[in-house]
Amino acid sequence: MGQGCQIPASTEPPVRAQRAAPIQPEIISATSTKSDIEVLATGLDTPWDIAFLPAGDMLVTERPGRLIGISRNGTLVPIGGLDLDVRERGEGGLLGIALHPDYASNTYVYLYFTAGTDNALTGRVVRYTLSGNTLTDRTVIVDGIPGAAYHDGGRIAFGPDGKLYVTTGDAGKDQNAQDKTSLAGKILRLNDDGSTPDDNPFSTAVWTYGHRNPQGLAWDDRGRLWATEHGRSGILSGYDELNLIEKGSNYGWPTIQGNEKKGGMITPVINSGATETWAPSGAAYVDGSLFFAGLRGETLYEARVDATPVTLTKHLSGQYGRLRTVVLGPDGMLYLTTSNRDGRGNPVKDDDRIIRVDPKQLK
Repeated sequence: MGQGCQIPASTEPPVRAQRAAPIQPEIISATSTKSDIEVLATGLDTPWDIAFLPAGDMLVTERPGRLIGISRNGTLVPIGGLDLDVRERGEGGLLGIALHPDYASNTYVYLYFTAGTDNALTGRVVRYTLSGNTLTDRTVIVDGIPGAAYHDGGRIAFGPDGKLYVTTGDAGKDQNAQDKTSLAGKILRLNDDGSTPDDNPFSTAVWTYGHRNPQGLAWDDRGRLWATEHGRSGILSGYDELNLIEKGSNYGWPTIQGNEKKGGMITPVINSGATETWAPSGAAYVDGSLFFAGLRGETLYEARVDATPVTLTKHLSGQYGRLRTVVLGPDGMLYLTTSNRDGRGNPVKDDDRIIRVDPKQLK
């Protein structure tokens, strides 16, 4: 089993875990048969992110404030010691999770969550040591990220450079995104202890700015960082984005959107256009393609980023409802979480679920 998480072994057959150049993309419709897909866990409550332990077991965050372990054969174990004052309000709660690159030796687990009161929400990243099935040694990595009921970002990931990247939303205030002194509406880059790397562009935690609500991070095989981002919402929806992230760059919110251009600002590589909404979240890179989950779009999107122009293929559209996270597992499979119990979906009996998909079988 994974180091630091003593999920019990089982000799029984696997069971389903239960919890008591800027363009608009070419769109290609695609389908996948049920035989390509395996539902690994059911009965979860808004699972937000997944991290894989060294032996292949999963740690899964649930937005209300729970962390659970799921073994490779479906055994579910609650993880204790999560002494967080998680505030689940709107889009906030317990969100992203990441393991330290040297997890095998230090068992460090990083978590992003929303805390505070309705009128004073804030985002934090904390670090724990996982010992057995219990978290210990809580350490605050970054605090004071403006929070709100909407636009909380929440994705965290270690990059190939060993630095911790954090996505933050504009917390419902457009002006935060262009304010380089604010941690809101940004992608942050930190050392593993929360200190600021010497080569950050503004001598702060800020790596890029001008973001509305980025929720997906993934690096391709050339070491380039990609991010998914929610566009405008409400009656004027659409203009969701896939961005190629470059140090110190301004991604334009709220000044430009869609294919618009302005000096000193970066236009997205592709966007959903004015009439379609992806509501993109977690992302994973596989063999030239960036797969990202769609919430309102209820689709697994595949952007072929090694192609010119980038093309976009839709998989599983409408089959499992709102999709929050897509993670590449150590077995080469994609692991998806549904988000049908987040207050915006239409949950069925088995929701929420974790689903395993073979990317080579997607058609």
